[in-house]
Amino acid sequence: MSDLDEMIRLAKAARENAHAPYSGFRVGACLRSGDGRLFAGCNVENVSYPEGQCAETSALGALVTAGAFEVTEVVVLAEGERLCTPCGGCRQRLAEFATSETPVHIAGPEGLRRSFTLGELLPEAFFFERGRA
Repeated sequence: MSDLDEMIRLAKAARENAHAPYSGFRVGACLRSGDGRLFAGCNVENVSYPEGQCAETSALGALVTAGAFEVTEVVVLAEGERLCTPCGGCRQRLAEFATSETPVHIAGPEGLRRSFTLGELLPEAFFFERGRA
């Protein structure tokens, strides 16, 4: 199994645990840290919209909680005909820990659908002065 296949598997497993009683739209994500560890998350909705969180945000929380502060690869997985790319907020959250060259893979239950760089998804991103662009 390739590293990307493992990330897709973990995102798919996380998606199964999504709490999406309002939208019914379950999403899973998996992030690779700078040291190679993998962190998965799912979306968690809340009746007090917009107090829920996206799958990418959940995965970022797990990554930071584990003491990692660099994202080198991203997988986002959902069902449906259309690509489920990270929302604008999650694109900016990812930019906090990634670079414009970080690969963002969009998958469905059947596997990889398309890959982007974070820079393609968030051109002219706002970065704090830490040498990231």
